[in-house]
Amino acid sequence: MGAIGWPIALFLLWRAKHLKGRIASVAASLASLGWAFCVWAFLIEPQTLVVRHVTVDSATWRGPPIRIGLISDTHVGAPHMSAGRLDRVVARMNRERPDIVLLLGDYAGRHEPAALRSAKDRSIVLGGIAPFARLSAPHGVVAVLGNHDWWYDGPAIERALTATGATVLENNAIRIARDGGAFWIAGLADLESNRERPSYERALMNITADESVVAIAHWPDVFADAPSRVAITLAGHSHCGQVNLPIVGRMVHASAGSRRWPCGAYDDDGRKLYVTGGVGVSMIPARFRQPPEIVVLTLRGQ
Repeated sequence: MGAIGWPIALFLLWRAKHLKGRIASVAASLASLGWAFCVWAFLIEPQTLVVRHVTVDSATWRGPPIRIGLISDTHVGAPHMSAGRLDRVVARMNRERPDIVLLLGDYAGRHEPAALRSAKDRSIVLGGIAPFARLSAPHGVVAVLGNHDWWYDGPAIERALTATGATVLENNAIRIARDGGAFWIAGLADLESNRERPSYERALMNITADESVVAIAHWPDVFADAPSRVAITLAGHSHCGQVNLPIVGRMVHASAGSRRWPCGAYDDDGRKLYVTGGVGVSMIPARFRQPPEIVVLTLRGQ
C-alpha cells in the first residue's frame, strides 16, 4: 500500500468505527424512548384522571344553564379499573357538584358473556357498578347501556344500575323538574341491544316540541339521525382513540361514528354532539395522549 493509501485506510477505519458508534447511540436512544413510551402508555397514563369542563350553547335549550356530569366506559374488570378506583372517580365527580350525572355505558370490562365467566369475575363486574350509588346530584343519575354490557349480560347490568338508584333508559325518556323549567333526558338503546335498535323517534315520542331535551347514547354513531329539536346528544364509546400518536393520529376507532366524531364537541348545522373519552380501556390496556376523563358540561341556551 502506498504512502497515500495508509491514511485513507486509517480514515475509513476510523469512519466505520465512528458510524458504528453513532448507530449504537441512536439505537439506544430509540430503545429508551420506546421503553419510556410503554411505561407511560401502559402503566401511568391509564391510572390518571382529567376533569374536563366544557360549555355548549344550544338554540333549543330553554331555561337556566345546567351542569351535567358525564361518566362513560368504566370497564370494571379490565386492566386499570377496579371498584376501588371507580370509588375515587365517583368521589371526584361529587366534588364537582353537577346538577345531574349521566352514565353513558360500558360498565363491564372485557368481551366474554357472563355465562362464560367465573363467579369471582362476575362479582368484580357487578361490584364495579355499586360505587355509582355514591354519586350525589340534585337531579339524580340517569344511565344507558353500552355494547360491552350487552355482550356481558344486559339485563344483569341494568338491574345492578337500578339497584344503585340510577334510572336506566332504552328508547324512552324521563322528565326532570326544576326551578326555571323542566327538561327531559332521552336515552337511546345501544346498537348491540338484544331488545331493540336505537331510535330518537321512540325516545322522544312523549316529549312536546317546546320542551328541552338532552339525548344520551353509548355510541356517537346515532348522532347521524339526531333531530334538530334535541339540545345536545351525549355519547362515549370512542375512548377518544385511546392511543393518539403524533403525526399518525388516533390508533383505535371503535366504530364508524367514533372515527367521524372521535372526541369533544361537534356542531352540525346547529345540532350539537359531545363525545367523552371515558375512564377505562378496551382492546389494548394503554392510553397515550388521551387520558381517562370525566366531564362537567354546562349546557345553556344561545
